[in-house]
Amino acid sequence: MRTKIKEFRARYDLTQEDLARIVDVRRETILLIEKGNYNPSIKLAHNIAKALKTTIDELFLFDDQGQ
Repeated sequence: MRTKIKEFRARYDLTQEDLARIVDVRRETILLIEKGNYNPSIKLAHNIAKALKTTIDELFLFDDQGQ
């Protein structure tokens, strides 16, 4: 799974630390999600999408969705 979290964070001038604080996780969690090394729970994915003013579908790209 790939994500557009970094791209969306840039739109709102948010650091990983800022986003982590908003969704109540550690910065390392955001880093691992961005790198594709951690799949968030549905609740966390929803909270991240909400914080970045987008949808889960727009933010997370599954491998079967192509490049």
